[in-house]
Order: sequence, then structure tokens, then C-alpha cells
Amino acid sequence: QVQLVESGGGLVQAGGSLRLSCAASGTILTINAMGWYRQAPGKQRELAATINSGGTTNYADSVKGRFTISRDNAKNTVYLQMDSLKPEDTGDYYCNARIRARGPIEREYWGQGTQVTVSS
Repeated sequence: QVQLVESGGGLVQAGGSLRLSCAASGTILTINAMGWYRQAPGKQRELAATINSGGTTNYADSVKGRFTISRDNAKNTVYLQMDSLKPEDTGDYYCNARIRARGPIEREYWGQGTQVTVSS
């Protein structure tokens, strides 16, 4: 059974920083892309950032220059460093990963979410 467990959310003032972590555990053969999505209150879930197994990154325009995604393949962990936070960054942040657990089939997994609140 594969699990993604996030940590690092919390309350921060505008202009501050937070670092989110997401560790994948269980029976894992390979992890392809990993990423962070977020969902603001009353809005749809949206992409924040992704990183593939080779380290290529992709960011939503709204977070470019402020957020940095990275991964530690030895620890099956993805990070999201969030700097210069704005109130509009408030929401639930979800970790996502495409993982091959058994056999040739790759599946998409989601974490349970961690809350980020940015006060003005």
C-alpha cells in the first residue's frame, strides 16, 4: 500500500515562508513525476508545481519566482519551498505522485492535504 504523507503547513504572515514536505512510503518500484496542487476555499484544485524524475520543474504562473519544488529520490520525498507568501496562497496543499508499485502499471496517488494560511 502506497501512502503520501504531507507536513509543513501552518499559519504565516504575508511575506513569510513555509516549507512543505511529502514522503512516499510503502511498496514502491519507481516514482515518476511528483507535484503540489492547491485548493483555495470555494475554488477548484489547481497545479502549483511539478518535478519529474529527471529534475525538470514546472510552475504555475502565480507562484513562479516565489516557490521552489525539489525532490530527494533516495528518500522518496518532494518539497515545496514557499517564499514571499501572499494571502491568495491560502488553501489546502496536496502532494501528488505517479508511482509504479507493482508490475508495469503506474498509478496516481494523492496525499491527505496540508493547510496553509497566509494572513495579511
